[in-house]
Amino acid sequence: MSIASSISSSIDATVVAQVAVLLGREPRGLEAVEAVDAKGHPSVIRVASLVDDKPFPTMFWLVDKSLNYKIDQLEAGGLIAKMQLEIDASETLQASMIADHQQFIQLRDTNMSAEIKARLVEQNYYDALQKRGIGGIANFIRIRCLHTYYASHCVVPNTIGRWLDSEYLID
Repeated sequence: MSIASSISSSIDATVVAQVAVLLGREPRGLEAVEAVDAKGHPSVIRVASLVDDKPFPTMFWLVDKSLNYKIDQLEAGGLIAKMQLEIDASETLQASMIADHQQFIQLRDTNMSAEIKARLVEQNYYDALQKRGIGGIANFIRIRCLHTYYASHCVVPNTIGRWLDSEYLID
């Protein structure tokens, strides 16, 4: 993983501007920078579970352009399908992925403010959100997007992120 450190930093105007440049738009629901690269630039951001008064299950976003490009290339080359075949054949990988999603749900809940949680409950979305893991996925043994798995991995290591680091040289 080329992320220099996993941190949780407060958001100021400079950070918002850096993230806006990386995203190509103003960030919405930005709560923290969770990981930075070797130069101290944001690599992974944490986004609120409620954005524009709508549930938002994807807590971690990969904003590092170099890492995004590497993962784009892997996805374009069919890596998700290849990995999924191996996952489908391995109860061990499936169990690890389920555990990763459960850990992510707990972390998301821990990071959720009381106000956001109350609003999600009021809107009848909280329980549904508790069934959504990394990247908002409901089927915990499927890969939908490598970027979301890797963003989460940069904060709390997970099965797919470790696999990318070890076999596909994301590191």
